[in-house]
Order: sequence, then structure tokens, then C-alpha cells
Amino acid sequence: MAYIILASAILAEVFGSTMLKLSEGFQRKVPILGVIAGFGLAFYLLSLALLDLPLGFSYAIWSGAGTILTVCIGVFLFKERLGKKRIYGIAFIMVGMVLLNMY
Repeated sequence: MAYIILASAILAEVFGSTMLKLSEGFQRKVPILGVIAGFGLAFYLLSLALLDLPLGFSYAIWSGAGTILTVCIGVFLFKERLGKKRIYGIAFIMVGMVLLNMY
């Protein structure tokens, strides 16, 4: 169950990050509410996951998976470019998450 909560925290964080982009520097009110709701829910769910999972592992997975998914949102929704260096960066994050999962 803790892994499902952690996955939900990741999705909420990605939602909050996406709303942050859509808020256009906190100029648009509706996305600002999405930022608050997304990050609030993400931190709440992460705190619940931490009841059963180690802190270092949980935070690394939360931030790493959130980063990778946010890059994907940027590429597909906002037409950001995905160059060779970004692909290497994503690969390094994934390797780090796998290594941390081997505790």
C-alpha cells in the first residue's frame, strides 16, 4: 500500500509542477490553485508513504520519478526539446533509482 501512496504522491507532484508552468509566473489564478492542491497533496501523501518506507529511498524515488515524468510532460505538452544531454540525465536518474531500490 505504501508504494501506491508513493506513486500517488509522485503524480500529485507532477500535476503541481505542470500547473506551475501553466500559472505563467503566478499570473493566472486557476493554475495557482492547482499548484497549491498538487503540492499540498503530494507532500501529504509522501508523509503517509514515509510511515512504512525509508526516507532516503522514498524521497529519491519521489523526486526522481517526478523529474522524469515532468520532463515527459514538458516534451509532449509544452513542446520542449529533448536533447542528448537530457536523455543522459534521465538515464542517470533511472540508474540511481534502481540502485536505491536495492537496499
